[in-house]
Amino acid sequence: MSEIKLIRVPKWGLSMEEGTVAVWHVAEGDTFEEGQDICEIETSKIANVLEAPFSGRLHKIIAHPGATLPVQAVIAVSAPSGTSDEEVDAALALEGEGMALAAADLEPVNESPSAAEQDDSGTPIQSVSNTSERERPINREAVGAWQVPDHLIGQAYSDIFASPRALSVAEKERIDLSKVDGTGRLSRIEVRDIRRVVLAAGGRAPARSLHPTAEGVFTNTARLHPEVIATPVARRLAETWGIPLHVCRPTGRGGRVCKADVEAVRAILSSQPAQQSHAAVSHEAIENDFDVIPMTPMRKTIAARLSQSKQMAPHFRVAVEVYVDALMALRKELNRDHPQVNVTVNDFVVKAVAAALVEHEDINIQFDGEEIRRFPHADVAVAVAVKAGLITPIVRTANKKTLVEISSEIRHLATKAKAGNLRAEEFQGGTFTVSNLGMFGVSQFDAIINPPQAAILAVSAARQGVKFDGDKPSPCSVMTLNLASDHRVIDGATAASFLQTIRRNLESPIAMLAGNAR
Repeated sequence: MSEIKLIRVPKWGLSMEEGTVAVWHVAEGDTFEEGQDICEIETSKIANVLEAPFSGRLHKIIAHPGATLPVQAVIAVSAPSGTSDEEVDAALALEGEGMALAAADLEPVNESPSAAEQDDSGTPIQSVSNTSERERPINREAVGAWQVPDHLIGQAYSDIFASPRALSVAEKERIDLSKVDGTGRLSRIEVRDIRRVVLAAGGRAPARSLHPTAEGVFTNTARLHPEVIATPVARRLAETWGIPLHVCRPTGRGGRVCKADVEAVRAILSSQPAQQSHAAVSHEAIENDFDVIPMTPMRKTIAARLSQSKQMAPHFRVAVEVYVDALMALRKELNRDHPQVNVTVNDFVVKAVAAALVEHEDINIQFDGEEIRRFPHADVAVAVAVKAGLITPIVRTANKKTLVEISSEIRHLATKAKAGNLRAEEFQGGTFTVSNLGMFGVSQFDAIINPPQAAILAVSAARQGVKFDGDKPSPCSVMTLNLASDHRVIDGATAASFLQTIRRNLESPIAMLAGNAR
């Protein structure tokens, strides 16, 4: 038992409380080396790769893709070849009550039985293999409809500690989660807790049966698996045949369950060749089908934070046009004479913003609804688009850094962000955000404040314009800057003055770089 080792959810940041397993790079039975990428875990902030803390052999995956677990929860077991499940069970038992090898509650769907559970006739429920070595229990799903007593109806309260599945049920059925006691790990509310409270109050909850039919096909519906990525055709077939999508081995693009995967399970359960169903559904290929893409924890957090910001912070906006001919000429000269530098327009913007923030200290703040925190240095966050959403790595003390240092740090942070390797301190905090869509040719846009910051600058593309020297017009390059501010703590005149300083810095870039922008 001493050679049995547990792999856990790491804590990658001070605010990290849980993570969702996205994909495993090591299969059960495979060996791995210390430092090897073994799986990807998504947090509310970012997706990151978990490197093996030791060398070993992956005996059992406990948390399959889609499972959300608290920090330090066990997600897999490493053990030498020949180790029995009983030995692993004994090791897990040392971790506390309820840590079973089947780990049904760690599946993407919370309502799932262990391999030992039985149907109403006393016959053990059969499982279908979804791994290369061992059979895994099929998840139970609720079928039927909810009937919730009136006194349990209310707001779902998304800030209550509950599993994603429980939150989904509560929101759909308008169940007040404050009236539900959680029995999951760390007192998290699970679907079973909601079911227990509803039944105790005299309501009705969907049954959890999963009985094979005479053909061996399961009678539960596939529509209750929205978190499984599957093609529309595969989803309809699974619903028609009553096959849980979780038991299908995904072979489609991007890890999707496709039609062939559902047909393969159908063939196993009913002893029918999978090819027989091809003709029956071939006509569906011409339909304008859609994919159901589940919200990642990161995307859910972005949605929640920005919704809160838009609703709670009274945004007001001021805009200004900046003539950037001098900036463009200086940038061209710098990149020509120093090709290893390759500064961008956005680098100039961050430098100009940082200089303006220390001059206008009433903008360089954070506001949590109760107190204003004013900072002596400018920590400028730069919005970077990644696959899972939007993240804002921070250039710390940008007012103290040269243009070249800012440029180098932004490139480094952007690379780490797109690779999912940012540390928590590299994207949490900040006193101001710059969001630049100029590279997409956007002429003007509004940005939403990133709390607890109190302002954000939207930077558009440089375009051809006209400026006047007296009555004489002349062509020029012009760029629109749009500043959004929280009116609870920033006044209009303060925002306008700050924006004018940014404009001055950008229109006189040499003076700004020389430190004479004031």
